[in-house]
Formats: sequence, structure tokens, C-alpha cells
Amino acid sequence: MKTKKFIIFVFCILPLLFSCSINKMAIRMVSNALTSTGGGTLFTGDDDPELIADALPFAMKMYEALLEQDPDDESLLLVTGTAFISYANAFVYSPATMLGDSEFRRQALEYQRAKKLYLRGREYVLKALELRHPGFRQTLDEDRFEEALSVMTDEDVEYLYWAGAGWFGAISTDIFDMSLTITIPKAVALLVKALELDEEYGQGSLHDIFISLYGSLPVEMMFRPTLTPEDDAVKRFLAEYYRQNGVSTPVEKARFHYERAVELSENKKAGPHVALAESVSVKTQDIEEYKALLNKALEIDVDASPENRLLNTIAQRKAAWLLDTIEDRFLM
Repeated sequence: MKTKKFIIFVFCILPLLFSCSINKMAIRMVSNALTSTGGGTLFTGDDDPELIADALPFAMKMYEALLEQDPDDESLLLVTGTAFISYANAFVYSPATMLGDSEFRRQALEYQRAKKLYLRGREYVLKALELRHPGFRQTLDEDRFEEALSVMTDEDVEYLYWAGAGWFGAISTDIFDMSLTITIPKAVALLVKALELDEEYGQGSLHDIFISLYGSLPVEMMFRPTLTPEDDAVKRFLAEYYRQNGVSTPVEKARFHYERAVELSENKKAGPHVALAESVSVKTQDIEEYKALLNKALEIDVDASPENRLLNTIAQRKAAWLLDTIEDRFLM
């Protein structure tokens, strides 16, 4: 019913949207209605990934049409960026990772498509942050992280999270793109600042990302190597954060973030289990842990957390595939 109302609403406002007499106030009213209607569990609460995969592009283009009329709407920039990043991850990149070796050409094309979508989404969110904090983008580009991030508040956490998520999503599709790979410390800085401001954001969503970061990425690539913890706000915060929580090695940090993600989500999200299995368990060649984690993911009741129903459904599909192809990751 919510989806039907959303579609009816969109079609009703289309003539108004493209009329010559429309003004910025009307555009802002329409965009606010769309972003609020499209939020909540309208998409994330669905249990049919194929339905959402077909429906989401329409909403994405609708958001872009609104942005052409009002390019400085921060909330619309955020929701547009979020849509592109989510679509790239759930419906382009993730399915591509599960293609067989015989489909490597198709996989390469899908990775490139996902990369473009991730970056497109990232740019929308970074523009929103620039509007919220003029000068932010230049200081970030110049690696002046402390100056760029010192102005951020709790209200910026969602922007920081999605900008960082889109950034890392793009990097994961093409690790040989050095122009992108060398920017990893910038993406890390955004996520660390979000962690500093609100580590509980999104029922542990930040921790989900850090599981994969510490589980699969060389630590040397995550930070600016020339700076000591005393010189760098990002390193300084993380050093104290992990000291307080009694963890030191990358694997320990990945496991710590896994435990926090499970705790904050009340074990209602399959993603943390899949992330730890796919990164740390494979790296340590712990096949028993790998199977146990993926089975935990499959045991999650997708209806226990309606707002995470879609993500859990997708994560469980990935978990089943990882179990089916276990011989590709372990010496049996």
C-alpha cells in the first residue's frame, strides 16, 4: 500500500514539477514530501529484492530531476546519494561478486558500472557536506583532515557515513585504480569522524564497515603513513578508542567491531556475520568459524527487524552462496 501511494504521489506531481511556473519553494515542498515518503521502510522493509531493484531507479531519477531544479537541497542530495550507493551495492556490485569464472567479462563490466554509481552517489553526499560546511571539500582534498572534520556535529553523521560508504564501495570495485586507491585515508577519515560522533549510528552500521576494513585491507593503506598519532586527529582518536577497548591487531579490531555490530543491532542483522566470515575467517583460514558465522546469518529472522528486511534478505542470499562455494576460499 505504501509503495502504491508513493507511485501515485509521484505521478501526480510530475506535471507540476516540470511546469514553467514552478518556483524553488514548490520544488522544496515536493522534494521534502518525496524524501519523507521514500524513507522509513518503504524500500528497506521489502522482502523482494527484485521488486526494489526494478523500482529504485525510478526514484533515483526522480530525485535527480528535483535536484536539477533545486541543486542546493541538502536533504535531497543526501537521499539521492544514499539511493545511488545502496543500489550500486545491493543490485550491481554484490550480484557481480557471485558470478562464476566463466562470466569474468560480464563481471568486469558490472564492477565498472557499480564504480560509477558509487562515485555518483558519493559526490551528491559530499556536495551536501560542502553546503553544510563551506570549505569542507577543499580542506579534505588537501588532506587537512583535522580542519575539515572539526566542524562536524552529530547532525552530520549520516552524511559522513554515506560519503565514506560510497567511497569505499567504489574502491572495492577497482583496487588497481591508483587515483582512487590513494584516497583511502580520506574515506577512512570520514568514517572515523562518524564513529567518534556516534558509534551507534544505524544499529551498528559503522561497525559493519570497519569489520571489512580491518579484515581485508592492509592497515598501511588506511592512514597517511607520514603522520604519527600525535599529528593526526584520526589516528589519535582511534588509538585511544582501541586502547580503551583493549584491542590492538587488525584482526582483533575487526572482531571487536563485529561484536559491537551484533550488540547494537540486537543480533537482528545478518550483515555483520557475513562480513566477518568473508574477511577475517577467510584470511585466517578458519573454516569452522566461517561456516558457523554464515549459518548464524541464515538463522536471522528477517521479520524481526522490518526496517532491515531487504538488507537481511540480500545478506542471507550472499551467505548461502558463500557456503555453496566454500571450496573456492579454503584448502579443503
